[in-house]
Amino acid sequence: MKTTLEIMRASPVIPVIAIDKFEHAIPLAKALVAGGIRVLEITLRTEHGLPAIRAIAESVPEAIVGVGTLTAPEEFAASRDAGAVFGVSPGLTPALIEAAKRSGLPLLPGVMTPSEVMAAREAGFRQLKLFPAVPAGGIGMLNGIAGPLGDVAFCPTGGITQETAPQFLACKNVVCVGGSWLTPKAAIEAGDWDTITELARAASALKKA
Repeated sequence: MKTTLEIMRASPVIPVIAIDKFEHAIPLAKALVAGGIRVLEITLRTEHGLPAIRAIAESVPEAIVGVGTLTAPEEFAASRDAGAVFGVSPGLTPALIEAAKRSGLPLLPGVMTPSEVMAAREAGFRQLKLFPAVPAGGIGMLNGIAGPLGDVAFCPTGGITQETAPQFLACKNVVCVGGSWLTPKAAIEAGDWDTITELARAASALKKA
């Protein structure tokens, strides 16, 4: 099993994916992988989240499939059993910490303030998701906490675009970024997988400074 840091380093951009129709899951995953984006965060924001994770894990072996929007302890084991190899949560609670330990699922927990970063670090987490990144202060926030909390690495997510992603990746404490711009709903609904692949190709070309 890969560590959280290894997963973060595998892709400069992790697409945050909400599956509205189950039949989109496999072709979408294949399109992203074809463009060089292998790390996929399939969120539990829709009823198709877990079935999509299972389908992608079985049918797209090149993908590193994770589960996003983990907010309840019972979701950890269910996601692991569906084939997820890492988890992402919008925040962190004692119950989620315990569930992550029990499941063995590497977790990238969300934080928004320096106090939350310190609490997560005390719980043993050194790789965190700054969420929502732009409302939380974005690049200024990341640069500001890089000094006192320099042993923490981030995947900022929330409000980041293809245009601003390089600026976030230039921060010394950022390993990768999360974003939804790789999976525009109009392209998915139209089955325009070539557009998805091109977006993924552009994202995979972004390099960590």
